[in-house]
Amino acid sequence: MQRQFRDLPKAMPAIIVAIGLAMLAGCATRPSPEVLTPVHLSEPPRSETAPDRVRVLVATNRTPDRVRGGFDSTWAEKLTYEQYAFSVPPGRKDTAITYPKAKPDPERQFAVVERRQLPRDAFVQQALAAVQPDGTVGIFVHGYNYSYQEALYRTAQIAADAKIPGAPILFSWPSAASVAGYVADRDAALSSRSELDSLVTSLSASGKVKRIILFGHSMGGFLVMETVRELKLQHRDAVIGKLAVVLAAPDIDVDVFRSQLKDIGPMPNPISLLVSKDDRALVASSFIAGERARVGRLDIDDPVIQEAALQARLRVIDITSIKTSDGLGHDRYASLAKFGAQLASFESGGRSTAGDVGAFVFDAAGAAVASPFRLAGYVVRSQ
Repeated sequence: MQRQFRDLPKAMPAIIVAIGLAMLAGCATRPSPEVLTPVHLSEPPRSETAPDRVRVLVATNRTPDRVRGGFDSTWAEKLTYEQYAFSVPPGRKDTAITYPKAKPDPERQFAVVERRQLPRDAFVQQALAAVQPDGTVGIFVHGYNYSYQEALYRTAQIAADAKIPGAPILFSWPSAASVAGYVADRDAALSSRSELDSLVTSLSASGKVKRIILFGHSMGGFLVMETVRELKLQHRDAVIGKLAVVLAAPDIDVDVFRSQLKDIGPMPNPISLLVSKDDRALVASSFIAGERARVGRLDIDDPVIQEAALQARLRVIDITSIKTSDGLGHDRYASLAKFGAQLASFESGGRSTAGDVGAFVFDAAGAAVASPFRLAGYVVRSQ
């Protein structure tokens, strides 16, 4: 696979623009831990098409901030477990999150209405109680430059839009939540492999859990792949057999990814990659890494990429058609949440099955009337 996954053109002007936009995004007002404090809403918002409450479970290896009530960017020696309930604003038109102030507006803002810390056993019990009827549980692993509260609110938004029963689980690793913290975040992600391994293993031990959707965004995708690689090297095939790995805009060097795939080998559920050619945040990370290509910007129109997807038994899905709210094209996965059930099972109007691999395009415009997935190259079915 020497030629596979090599596409990204070197465009210095685009890199400069991307870094500038990333810096501007980093200068925007960010939520403080106060947004984690439960509020009382006398009249919760109601909607016929969206839930008025969502629940989120959290496992984190961040160190608790005893003063402000949140979690900071230092690494903890053990996991902390929490449970949240959110009020969901009914009239949202996009995935941008407006954080609550002292007096939240439930018509426009998500707001925490319940929060409690759980011991490990109680957390596992709550997670098992929230397993979907088909035995599925979802774990979201956030990316670089996320604070605890930002990752939590994003998970609540995804849960609300996906409209999937049960409570998703957020695994929050100790990101520095700083544009300048890229290298520190990569170290923090690597240091979190055993903790994510522990979470996945504790859930897979239950016969009630049939499938664990392990969804990693950006640098979180790197953490997910490293964790799966660790499981494979430890011959934990029973755990791997329950995993459905989805990597959204994965911030992974293409050669590192090829090495990870070599160690992991074919998985029972093929790995899905959600990619965009115009992801400017990944242009910036490529520049930081010495202009080395990132997996999240693969060009699925390239026959070399199509062939590589087949050989590696991957599903590479171009989601460029999905709207983005961050100005960088890096948060499309959040807008994809309303198609979450289709994406998770990869059911394309009865045509495709969970064994299909190859290169695909997500057609946002056609998703309302037909399958949102269409082939970009050709497809092969697992035997």
